[in-house]
Amino acid sequence: MALAALPLCMAPAGGALADDGPDVFGWVEMATLEPWDVEVKAKLDSGALTSSLDARDIERFDKEGEPWVRFALELEDEETGETFKKQLERPLYRDMTVRGAGGRDERLVVLMEVCMGDTIHEEQFSLRNREEMNYPMLLGRRTIGELGLLDVRETFMIEPSCDENSPVIEHEGEGEYGTNKDDGADDEDSES
Repeated sequence: MALAALPLCMAPAGGALADDGPDVFGWVEMATLEPWDVEVKAKLDSGALTSSLDARDIERFDKEGEPWVRFALELEDEETGETFKKQLERPLYRDMTVRGAGGRDERLVVLMEVCMGDTIHEEQFSLRNREEMNYPMLLGRRTIGELGLLDVRETFMIEPSCDENSPVIEHEGEGEYGTNKDDGADDEDSES
């Protein structure tokens, strides 16, 4: 699939817009996983609906009668070069089926926070071992739609710069466990 076929919006050559225009992101950007401020390379992929995060030892379990997910993060912090390791437990937001060139894959989805530019976005992330992938984080259309414009010809256009005063865009909608079901559609996937 040619990258030129993927843009949601195409920015002018060089990514320049008026100062009061929307931010323009490249197809690969640095992002920080919050609240740990771990900087990772993120592929902005309009071929995927839901974002994906590299996770290991993914296990579903019940906590006080509700479905939860336990998983391990092992990410190289691009800023420091150090390996960030953390065992996490999060409420299960929903189950999803990914259909792609490799067939069907069932995944668990949790809400996590990611900093893009100067804004923190609470987003759905499907958990998958992405160790063999080029990018530990993939940002899908749900996230891209909140960012601004996507220029598929460019990379690393906007550095993450979130702090305690950064605006937070909370995820709208509620997961299938205990509340409103998302759109129910299977995701497309074009991971690399």
